Amino acid sequence: MWYILATIIISLVIFVSLKDRRKLNLPPGPLPLPVLGNLLSIDPVNPHLSLSKLARRYSGICGLRMGSVYTVLLTDPKLIRQAFAKDSFTGRAPLYLTHGIMQGYGIVCAEGDHWKEQRKFVSSTLKSLGMMKHGGKREKLEERITHSISELLTRLKDTDTVLGVDPLESLHHCLGNLINDLVFGQTYGEDDETWKWLRHLQEDGVKHIGIAGPLNFLPFLRHLPRYKNLMKFLIDGKLKTHQVYKKIIESDQEGKESFVSIFAEVMRKRSSNNEDLGSFTDQQFYHLLADLYGAGVDTTLTTIRWSLLFLAAHPEDQEKIHEEMVESLGEREVVLEDRGRLVYLEASICEAQRIRSVVPLGIPHGTTEDTTLGDFDIPKGTMVVPFQWAIHMDETYFEDPEVFRPTRFISDDELKRPEAFLPFLTGKRMCVGDELARWILFLFVGRIIQRFRVSLPPGEKVDLIGDCGITLVPKPHKLIFSER
Repeated sequence: MWYILATIIISLVIFVSLKDRRKLNLPPGPLPLPVLGNLLSIDPVNPHLSLSKLARRYSGICGLRMGSVYTVLLTDPKLIRQAFAKDSFTGRAPLYLTHGIMQGYGIVCAEGDHWKEQRKFVSSTLKSLGMMKHGGKREKLEERITHSISELLTRLKDTDTVLGVDPLESLHHCLGNLINDLVFGQTYGEDDETWKWLRHLQEDGVKHIGIAGPLNFLPFLRHLPRYKNLMKFLIDGKLKTHQVYKKIIESDQEGKESFVSIFAEVMRKRSSNNEDLGSFTDQQFYHLLADLYGAGVDTTLTTIRWSLLFLAAHPEDQEKIHEEMVESLGEREVVLEDRGRLVYLEASICEAQRIRSVVPLGIPHGTTEDTTLGDFDIPKGTMVVPFQWAIHMDETYFEDPEVFRPTRFISDDELKRPEAFLPFLTGKRMCVGDELARWILFLFVGRIIQRFRVSLPPGEKVDLIGDCGITLVPKPHKLIFSER
């Protein structure tokens, strides 16, 4: 009975909403169904592909309804840059999971003054940890990165050079421990039970949130057994993770340089001075740590995996990278100062980011007030999707988009980044750690290719399509790492 009642109520809400907006000049889009909107047009397995087909019917901007959430897809990079430069587009999409589970804490889901204060804190902390152009702090940060890479290279050296190995486990452990070091001020042994649980939770959490997508748009689904169990998994996982973080926060942080130590110091100073804590609360602490760890590991790990997979599938590009290294560096190891020299390496990483956008639908924004974009009205509470996949795979911007071609990012022997290339998005809410991510990608991929020839096992059929959840990840695969 309640299903019928819920359907009637939502239908009335949508009807009234549409009636109220008839006078608005909304972006063009397909006609929505009652309650479901345009959700049936979206392939739950490959949403980026089905939405690309839909978006191509319109010119750069498309309005549709995802259940109860009015949504605008942006597939014109100029419109994305124009929109995300405005304060009115700095909100987050009104999604059930975002608002219901995260409750506006952290930095990914935060909005308004809370977000501004925390983004400023994260930016300043990254600089204090060494994310700067020059100086001793930068050198120390590079040492922390290369320490993790050295462990990774040792692990890859001992892998099977005939049948190959899936590098995911080693990459996740070594990259994850680098982020653990920066965020928590501590690292874990591979067999540490807490560390194994955290890795498992992250992998499953991303998958489940992707599966639970309809909950974002049809919240009444939470009453169904399937989604009720998913909600329990996500909430229980969050609470257990916060318990782990609480123990880390309460541990001895003396002499450590991490987000934990710096955030705790801000809280201590404000408290001792009887100042308002503002957004520096315990709940914010826990959620921010989760955001920093998740954002630091998931997208970077996936980009490294795609880079190695595409270079294994295109050995001629891999050899060009290595030849460039030999010519520019001799036998010296790759360092950050080599970024201007190793153009083909950087171009190959950019091409991997383009051809397999790690977050195909981008990170959805939300409008905080009624606003405009181009000639169209965008109502308050609209979910705005910067559709990275559709842009990166559009032949208007990238010729032969399905072809892996690093040279598209090279002009006059220098790296170029076209306006339509948006791996870290743009504007006021672009990735705050984009420069650190570029450093990590450059050093990890660079030193792996410098040390090993990466290839596919004989007869191995490579899958370059991947699996799409929140992120687009490679399917399980094996690679051979042969020492040069």
